[in-house]
Parts: sequence; C-alpha cells; structure tokens
Amino acid sequence: MKILLTGVTGYIGQRLLPVLLANGHEVICCVRDKNRFNKRNYSGQNLRIIEADFLHKESLQQIPNDIDVAYYLIHSMSTEMGDFEDMEEICATNFKNCMEQTTAKQVIYLSGISNADELSKHLSSRKNVETVLSGANFALTTLRAGIIVGSGSASFEIIRDLVEKLPFMITPQWLKTKCQPIGIRNVIEFLIGVIGKTETYHNSYDIGGPDVLSYEQMLLLFAKKRGLKRRIIIVPVMTPRISSYWLYFVTATSYSLAKNLVNSMKVDVTCKPNNLTNLLGIKPIKYEAAIEMAFDRIEQNQVVSSWRDAQTSDIFSEGFSKYIKVPTNGCFKDIRIMKVDNEQTSIDKIWAIGGKTGWYYGTWLWELRGFIDQLAGGVGMRRGRKSDTQITSGDALDFWRVMLADKKEKRLLLFAEMKLPGEAWLEFKIDDKQNLRQTATFRPLGLLGRLYWYAVLPFHGFIFNGMILKIAQTKAK
Repeated sequence: MKILLTGVTGYIGQRLLPVLLANGHEVICCVRDKNRFNKRNYSGQNLRIIEADFLHKESLQQIPNDIDVAYYLIHSMSTEMGDFEDMEEICATNFKNCMEQTTAKQVIYLSGISNADELSKHLSSRKNVETVLSGANFALTTLRAGIIVGSGSASFEIIRDLVEKLPFMITPQWLKTKCQPIGIRNVIEFLIGVIGKTETYHNSYDIGGPDVLSYEQMLLLFAKKRGLKRRIIIVPVMTPRISSYWLYFVTATSYSLAKNLVNSMKVDVTCKPNNLTNLLGIKPIKYEAAIEMAFDRIEQNQVVSSWRDAQTSDIFSEGFSKYIKVPTNGCFKDIRIMKVDNEQTSIDKIWAIGGKTGWYYGTWLWELRGFIDQLAGGVGMRRGRKSDTQITSGDALDFWRVMLADKKEKRLLLFAEMKLPGEAWLEFKIDDKQNLRQTATFRPLGLLGRLYWYAVLPFHGFIFNGMILKIAQTKAK
C-alpha cells in the first residue's frame, strides 16, 4: 500500500516507519524540515520525503493524490508559542481537507483516552481533533492510548527520573489517579494491525495493557523492578502550579509540557472494553514486562526514538534550515585547532560527547550553566542523549540540538537551545590532514549579547582548551 505518514520525527512516527517499510509498504513521510530527517538510515527503501507544515495549507501541494492510507500523528502539546488547541484544530482541518482531495480510503489517528466527564485541555483538544477528522469522506480509525511505556517515551522517562532521583517523594493528590499503561510494542502492533481492516472503519478504540494502576503504583512497581526502595507521601495541598514546577525541576520536561501533563494526570484514563485485541490477535503486555523491555533496549543502546528529540524548542518554528549554516558576519568566534593522535578515536569521542560521557573537561561548569538555564525556564542539561554512541541530525544533546552529524565529513554541528541573548553554535570537524577544528560561534543580540560574550570569555579559555586536548589526544602529554 501507499501510506502517508505524518509526525515522522516524533516518538511514535520514528517507531512506526521502519515497521511499515519492513512490511513492504511504500511510505510518503511528511516533515516540516528535511534537515531533521536522516534519510541515510533508510537508503534503498521505498521511501519518499516531503516537506509539509499542516499549519500552512499552501505547503501541502506536494502530497500525492494516490494515497491508500494515512496516519495522523501530529500534536502540539509541548509548544510554548500560541495556543496548542487552536494549532491542533488548524492542523487537523488542513489535513482533512488535503486527504479529501486524495484517494485515501482510511486515516488512522492516535489519540488519548477521553472517557472522563471532565477532560484536561490536552485530552479535550485530542477529542476535538477526532471530531474534525470524522467529518470527512474517508474512513477514520481512532486508537486512543493513555500512558505509553517504552524506551525513550515521555511517560517512561518521567517515571524513571522521579524514581531514580528521589528516594523520598512528597507528591500531589493526582498520584491516586487511575490509568491503563500500554507498552510501545503493543501500540505499534495496533497501528499496523488496523491497516485496511474494514471492520475498524469509522470506529474508535481505547487501547491499553492488562493492568489498571494508579500513578503511585506505577512509580513503586518501577522502583521494585530497579531494585530501589522508595517512599511516597501524598499531600492534598500541592497546587497545579507547584506540581508543574515539581515535574519541571526533577524531570527533563519543559514547563509548558509539565503543566499540560499535570492537568491530564488529574483525569482517569482507563479503557472502555472493545474487541480490537481479539480482532487483531494482539497479546497485551503487562506494565512490568514493558519496563523490562524498555531497559533491554537502553542497555543495548538500541533506543529507536526519544520524546526529548521530538520536543524541539520554538527556536526552530521556522525550520532547521535557518540554523544549519553557521553565520560569519556580526559573530564572535572561539576557534581552536589541534592535530589528532588517532582520527578514529577522536571521531568516536566527538560522537559520544555529552550525556553520561560529559564534555571531557570542566563538565561541572557545563552542568552549572545548565542549572542556571533551567532556573531561567530553559531546557538545562537534563535531556542527556538518546544513545551513548550514536547520534543523528535532530537529536537532543543536553542543552544543544544536533544540526548535522556526518561521519563521512567527520563533522558534528550543534546549536544551543538554552536561554541566551543571541544564538550559539558549536562545531567539531577533522580535516584531511588530521587537524581537529573546534569552533564556538556566538551571534549576539544587542548590547546584552555582547556583554554576555565578554563575561563568559574567561570560562571559554578554560573549557574549550581542555576539551579539544581531551578529544585530540589519546593519552595525557
């Protein structure tokens, strides 16, 4: 079948794409910016990339008419710019109008469980999108999921942060809320299983695992699996604002996402019974088994996608292309060049930078800068990296975003997503003479930007000199 896949750079889309290709489908991927998609991972496969932004209907003209099935995996909950409800309705309306001009027989939409009488802003928006998509000349199949558990999923990583960082937790009342977690493997099985199933046309299904648990139970079961003793005290006095700050400072979420998550966590998300599991022959995975599978992936460095990579800041609202070319005019630069002892060793070090590895020199200063950024409402250093050894364009890397990672060119380019009075790039490149060129570029914004550069200049001399020495040299000299 010819399948249109939206949200391909998101957590679910990155998991779904290789399965669709492995099943022999021709896949048309819609991305807002081609620079964020690493096509090299899928070379030789039946894949086409189209730039399309569903907020702007004029950008959808490249979408072919001869579509059989389309996936709608677009959401805007983590945005800090504009009202995400309005944005989601605009996207859904433009998508629906576009699909009505094609031969698509079925649209598959992944939504959230919305059975409660009072819904959060997020779940209400998800339900509204379903209403928009329902009024069309194609058959809509809606799958409604609650907490998704898998390596790199937002829910899994938030629970992991809470359990592994806090031996003692004073928590809000919403930890008593009931939910029905589902393993990412099951989510993909459902998304694949409903393709072309006429029985699922014009129907919606709640999908979940076999366990109905409170958030408190989920945290304690996670701790048990990790061999950790944790104590939780639930208090009724935590306001949504305090709860949101609590999540923001302890986990890797942005404040806007934490706020929306807290509002959603006050709503029970349990499944209404349906026959879809039997219809598709899917075996639901228990919560504890889903945790084990997630850690198996992490330990093997095989995390396919991470919500942290999908969650880009509003800096990139105009696309990656604007920032992938490092400017020269009006910029301050710190350039250091050093001969490398062993080219492959240095490349491996560059590709492992950040996250658990750290920054090779003065890592505590990087962490201090990340903490200051977090206090200012920035991303801080909490995001780490998806894999300890692999890195691709679009990945989050501490408070940087990977703009370009090309081992053939021996070049890594990072762009800063921290709060700055300007824009910053960090680039590593090894030339044909085995010289490592390490360049920090800062384009200041006004007088404050210039003052900032001169204020941090002494730290640059300490950090950047030590870093290039550690990367270039295989042993201390």
